[in-house]
Amino acid sequence: MNSAQAIQEAKQALRRQVRAALARLGPEERAAGAAQARARLAAQPRWQAAQWVLFFAPLPQELDVWPLLPEALAAGKNVALPRFAAATQTYEVCGIQDAAADLIVGRFGIREPGPRCARLAARRLDLILVPGIAFDVRGARLGRGKGYYDRLLKEWPGTTCGVGFDLQLRNEIPCEPHDARLDCLLTPTRWIERPPLSPA
Repeated sequence: MNSAQAIQEAKQALRRQVRAALARLGPEERAAGAAQARARLAAQPRWQAAQWVLFFAPLPQELDVWPLLPEALAAGKNVALPRFAAATQTYEVCGIQDAAADLIVGRFGIREPGPRCARLAARRLDLILVPGIAFDVRGARLGRGKGYYDRLLKEWPGTTCGVGFDLQLRNEIPCEPHDARLDCLLTPTRWIERPPLSPA
C-alpha cells in the first residue's frame, strides 16, 4: 500500500469513528451544544466585525449554527450560502436576503439558494463557516470525501472557521496537499485561532 492509499484508509476509518460517535449524541445534548457554540461564536470579534458571512445549511448530524443566519441579516450583515452547480459539479456562492423565501432543497437534500438568488462575483468573504467530519488544532479538516469545500475555499478568500462538536476535534487528522487548512475552529466549549504560518 502506498502512502496515498494509507491516508485514504485512515480518513475513511476516522469518518466511520466520528460518525458513530455523532450518532450517539442525544437530541438534548446536540441542541445544548449547538446553542453553546452559537453563543460562543456571537461573542467573537471576528463574527462581530464580519460584514460578509458564508453560512452552511447543517445536515442532521452537524452542529447547528443556522439560527445565527436570520440574526446576521437583521444586524445588517451580508449573508451567503453555497449552491450546487450541476454543470461544473462545484459549489458557487450566492447571496440571500430572506432565509424563508430564498431557499430550496437542493443537491444531497441540503437547503441552498434558489434560482432567484444571484451568484456572487468573486470577492473576499469576511468569515466562512465550514462544516466537516473532524478537525484538528492545526486547522486540518476532514470532509465527506468529495472535495467540494476544498475547491470552494481555494476560490473564495476569507477567514475560515470549522464548526463542529467537541468530539469532532482531534489532536491530528490525516491530510493531503490539496486539503484546505482552516484559520479558526468553533466547538461548544472552544474557540481556537490557528497562529499564522511562519515564513519559509
